[in-house]
Amino acid sequence: MANHHSKILVLGSGAAGCTAAIYTARGNLQPTLVHGMQPGGQMTITTEVENYPGFAEVIQGPWLMEQMEKQAEHVGTKMVHDTITEVDFSKRPFTLKGDSGDSYSADAVILGTGASAKWLGLESEKNYQGYGVSGCATCDGAFFRNVPVAVVGGGNTAVEEALYLTNHASKVYVVHRRDELRAEKVTQERLFKHPKVEMVWDSELQEVEGKDDPKAVTGARVKNVKTGEERTLEVEGVFIAIGHKPNTDIFKGTLKMDDEGYIVTEKGTTKTSVEGVFAAGDVQDKIYRQAITAAGSGCMAALDAMRWLESQD
Repeated sequence: MANHHSKILVLGSGAAGCTAAIYTARGNLQPTLVHGMQPGGQMTITTEVENYPGFAEVIQGPWLMEQMEKQAEHVGTKMVHDTITEVDFSKRPFTLKGDSGDSYSADAVILGTGASAKWLGLESEKNYQGYGVSGCATCDGAFFRNVPVAVVGGGNTAVEEALYLTNHASKVYVVHRRDELRAEKVTQERLFKHPKVEMVWDSELQEVEGKDDPKAVTGARVKNVKTGEERTLEVEGVFIAIGHKPNTDIFKGTLKMDDEGYIVTEKGTTKTSVEGVFAAGDVQDKIYRQAITAAGSGCMAALDAMRWLESQD
């Protein structure tokens, strides 16, 4: 069992964590980055990316994260394949424990542990993730120009995703297991008035149908929960919009969070309720949830952390 000490410890290897590591490494602080449960974050389950600035051609999500990680390592970040299971932010240096049994200490910590899209748990849903099944309309909607798609969910997320998709898709089915939505009334009204939208009430997604060569979605089989009747919606995309869960369980009782478990940061900064602990990316952002905004807040966290360390010295 080893103990690793660094001036700055970065948790998470998505866009926020890697960017924070790049900036702090270039600041000659020799950060340690702990990968976490999903190395590379949510981008690793995104196949094609065409909205990340700097690339004229469509790129692959896993490739982009691999490049970010290599860049962070190249400028001086120490990479550790471990998952943090316990934190103690009550005194400095902060101490953390890894699943490996190793312990970590740091003068400042940047949290980039991200959030996870909630999925239904269907085998077919998993099989076609990145090949027509998505958890983010603003990320992938442009790939479904002039084709029909389905959105599963009934809250604000589902309504917002469906309305966004009307900019691209030829038709948008909204599949909800009840006969009324939970979303705000104003956005509901906009949805119901839209000519491209068709509501599929009292229905649950049973299976994502598709082909394997090339791998693509061809339909969504839904079941009416009241009548038991099944039908297949002929769609080329299925968007699961039942919300996201921030990866913050280990910080409960330690950091200030909102009702949904997102870390609360001081307005205009990445400072958390504990001095010396900073949060970036989807772990504190439930509005934008893009790789580019996560990277931007990773940069902010690095600069905030470096300035704070200088003030301590």
